[in-house]
Amino acid sequence: LLQEAKASQSIARAMADGSLDAEVVIVGGGIAGLATAVALQRAGVAPGGRGILVLERHPELRATGTAMTVFPNGWFALRALGVAHKLTSRYDVIEKSRVTNLETGTTQVFRFAGNKRSDEVRMRAVDRKALLDALADELPPGMVRFSSKLVSIDAIPATSGSSEATVLRLEDGAVIRAKILIGCDGVHSVVARWLGLSEPLRSGRSTIRGLSVYPSGHGLKQEIRQYLSNGIRAGLLPISNTGIYWYLVNNTIPQEKVASADPVKILREVTENLGAHLPAEYLDVVRNTDLRNLSWAPLLYRNPWGVLTGKAARGTVTVAGDAFHPMTPEMAQGGCSALEDAVVLARALSQAATPSEGLAAYVAKRRGRATWLVAVAYVSGWVQQGGTNVHAAVGWVVRLFRDWIFFRFVFPRLADTMWYNCGDLVPCKNHTE
Repeated sequence: LLQEAKASQSIARAMADGSLDAEVVIVGGGIAGLATAVALQRAGVAPGGRGILVLERHPELRATGTAMTVFPNGWFALRALGVAHKLTSRYDVIEKSRVTNLETGTTQVFRFAGNKRSDEVRMRAVDRKALLDALADELPPGMVRFSSKLVSIDAIPATSGSSEATVLRLEDGAVIRAKILIGCDGVHSVVARWLGLSEPLRSGRSTIRGLSVYPSGHGLKQEIRQYLSNGIRAGLLPISNTGIYWYLVNNTIPQEKVASADPVKILREVTENLGAHLPAEYLDVVRNTDLRNLSWAPLLYRNPWGVLTGKAARGTVTVAGDAFHPMTPEMAQGGCSALEDAVVLARALSQAATPSEGLAAYVAKRRGRATWLVAVAYVSGWVQQGGTNVHAAVGWVVRLFRDWIFFRFVFPRLADTMWYNCGDLVPCKNHTE
């Protein structure tokens, strides 16, 4: 009780000294955060963006990663957000994937379903920065507050004279009072930790990502090329006529701690160690990498049970995107599911009598699908990797399943389930007042 009293006194002093008031505060200016802001506008929760504040800890919009594979479910969400048309004309449809097992020399080819469906929502790879810019263009100037790192969160209970609110303290000393708080602050979310969600887990796998640029054109076909070997999975994916996104997934090794902060060391690790045995075509692309777009990081995810049962909303506070359901990238659903979250969240708020009811409805709607995506992504990656850090005999069985069953029958059907449509946004009465 004494601690609560001191906290209340501290909040009262901060409010007396002057603070910002906002109807909705979104922590994080990435894909999830900007998409949520756009969705709230379009749903009429905050017409014209009035009352919305997006807190971005970096001094400018910053894309984590180089490219993003957008499956149909992502395009349905982008269409609901009103920005799909800005991107579909810039990026070609991906219809085919080639998977080559370097140990056996066999190549399997499969096509992504949907050749009989609308071109607008078919699978494409897009530049993450282009997607961020497309979303940001929908927002009024000044909505995003840069260099704003969240430090702490305090809840103010409802009283007879006021509704419940949340007080946020930033690293620069600013204090913000929000009626609704939405954490879109990534895998290591401050908001998720405050809610009590379980900490993300290490998958035992890491990924190196890069972007190679060819001003005169690269000449590769518009298809995914993936190479498999013992403990290594690498791939190439053209995102335009001049850019190729590449990746290498490895079972986590100690060298990462030393090399991950130095792009030159990362490149050397790929070409001389981890990927030295990969095809010349792949290594040529890697050597042409723009070092500014090179990273090496462990793949994290939230335990599916934690996603299904964890406290993802408390009163007028919730989370979306990686802050809610971080997942490994094997199903390319991290960004797509964040876009779905934005649409479902805005629609739930617009239709609810109170913000807390809207957030509770949003979490109830998203839990099941998010849990499914996290679990499927993890298992899919584990199988494609040939089993992560397993006994040799188990690994042999996993690789046999992968080569003869998974890529032939399972993965194409999993990809087809990404034709999920999260629905449209229809302007409704503003319930944040």
